[in-house]
Amino acid sequence: MDGSSVSGTARIGPNAIWQIVPALDRQIGIEARQRLMQSVAVDVPLPESGMVPEGEVIRLHRAVTEALADLAPDVMREAGLATADYILANRIPAFAQVAIRALPSALGARVLAAAIAKHSWTFAGSGVFRIEGHRPLMVSITHNPLATGPEGTCGCDWHAAVFERLFARLVWPRVKVTETACCTAGASACRFTIAAAQV
Repeated sequence: MDGSSVSGTARIGPNAIWQIVPALDRQIGIEARQRLMQSVAVDVPLPESGMVPEGEVIRLHRAVTEALADLAPDVMREAGLATADYILANRIPAFAQVAIRALPSALGARVLAAAIAKHSWTFAGSGVFRIEGHRPLMVSITHNPLATGPEGTCGCDWHAAVFERLFARLVWPRVKVTETACCTAGASACRFTIAAAQV
C-alpha cells in the first residue's frame, strides 16, 4: 500500500504537521508560527481529519527549512521525536513493544523494520520505503517527498528522528541513525543506516 488516496492524491499522517506546531511555538513563538503557516496556506489538522494532503506537509516542511535556516534541524528533530512518541503511545500495542524488546537486538530490529515498512504509507506519502539491508540495518525512501533540506545536503531530520526514537525505545537504547544519501543532494532515494551506537 502506498500513500495515495482513492483520488490518486498522496497523503501523509497528520503528525507530520501536528508535531511541528509545538516545536515552532517553542522556537519562534505562536504568532510567528501562525504567520509562517499562513504564508504557505497550511492549517493545523483537526483531530478527526485523518491523513492530510502530502502537498500541505511538503509546503510546511519547506517553509521551516527555508525560513528558519539554522533553527530548522532542531525544529524538525523535535517534531520527529514527538511523532515517534505518538506512534509508541497510540499505534504500537504494548504487548508488541514488550515482545520486540524481549528479542535479541538483531531480530528485534528486523521485526520493527518490517512493521515500519508495513505502515510506511503514513510517513512516506508518494515516496517508496524499502529495507535495503540488515547488517547494518539500512532503509530508504525513494523519491522522498519530505526531503526538503538545503539543496546538496542530507537534511531529512524529521524522518531520521522518527527512526531514532522508535529504535531507541524498542531495540537499541543507544542508537545512531545516519543519513547516507538524500534526494536533495541528487540521490534517487534518501538512505539511512540504523545501528547500535558505539560506546
